[in-house]
Amino acid sequence: MDFQGYRRKTGKVGIRNHVLVFPTVVCSSEVARMISEKVPGTVYAIHGAGCGHIGDDKDKVIRTMVGICGHGNVAGVLLVGNGCEVIQPDLITAELDKIGQRYEVVIVQEDGGTPGCIERGTKLAQQMVEEAKSAKRESIPLSELMLGLECGGSDAFSGLTANPSLGITADKLIAEGGTAIFSETTEMLGCEHVLARRATDKQVAQDIYDAISAAEARAMSGGEDIRGTQPSPGNIKGGLSSIEEKSLGCIRKGGSTPIMQVVKYSEHPKRKGLVIMDATAADVMNDTGLLASGCHLIVFTTGRGTPVGSPIAPVLKVSTNSVLYGKMKPNIDVNAGVIVDGEGTLESVGQQIFDEVVAAASGKLCRAEELGHREFDIHFDMLV
Repeated sequence: MDFQGYRRKTGKVGIRNHVLVFPTVVCSSEVARMISEKVPGTVYAIHGAGCGHIGDDKDKVIRTMVGICGHGNVAGVLLVGNGCEVIQPDLITAELDKIGQRYEVVIVQEDGGTPGCIERGTKLAQQMVEEAKSAKRESIPLSELMLGLECGGSDAFSGLTANPSLGITADKLIAEGGTAIFSETTEMLGCEHVLARRATDKQVAQDIYDAISAAEARAMSGGEDIRGTQPSPGNIKGGLSSIEEKSLGCIRKGGSTPIMQVVKYSEHPKRKGLVIMDATAADVMNDTGLLASGCHLIVFTTGRGTPVGSPIAPVLKVSTNSVLYGKMKPNIDVNAGVIVDGEGTLESVGQQIFDEVVAAASGKLCRAEELGHREFDIHFDMLV
């Protein structure tokens, strides 16, 4: 089975044809926004990272920025630096050069401050938009599609309707040779043994135990017993009673296939099939990590209502119940509440989500894109 996507000179595949205006540091974020708003056909990403990072955290932020700027959905990127930050544009361009990604660079401190940088950046962005117009969609096997699996604003129906339906979608994509990545490590607490049983080998099983144990240890180091502070107030209002109950529902979006690998935040997997990304449960930061790891799009299940999208990719929303669907219908792509209503089944909703994934991969806009949602944030731990 095929979808209609773009083949890039980098060797990557894309499902969108964006020119991205990307600040390498928070200090140049507004300049990036102002450039993008002057150039139709561009998108921009605002974030709080880029300076004060050290050690592994610095490596993670660079890896994430490279993953976004070199993404298959990005035809070209204009990097907007400030000039004195820790993560200089050349740290990003050195990696983009390795894959042959199209880019240009402007620096606020070197290009005439805000007005001069906007003037130069606008011309460069317009040039890349014209270049991007030559890209044409073509048939690409589903085996080359990567899908991110996310849940946020969970309720008591998440593990009964939307998440298991999404798990069926993941199984269908993997049966076509594709890849699906799920994450939110702190929302796997109590399910370590369940996930480890599905590992493709002993090393992956150990990686699962290690990732979940480390996530709990990080939370404990801050003086919080996460097993006593989760679920969140919104989760509790939605009917969840414990982190273990939440976790059991959360992992169902991973379907039933073997777990092939555990990767770090924003790391590209080396194996196809079902993959765990060791990452935060914070929705927007997690979405960013999934996309930076190579996911072309994300399916996001929600029981309480989460409207977020992405600057560079579709984020399809699946409601767990029909009450939410009625309240937020403009935001929801698929209503899994029909399962509880007796008007659908896990299999039928799983097929519906799968069909929406293929349609989005072929160019159909999801609700978050239509509404202009472009939430973006990079997860980082340490600043000096």
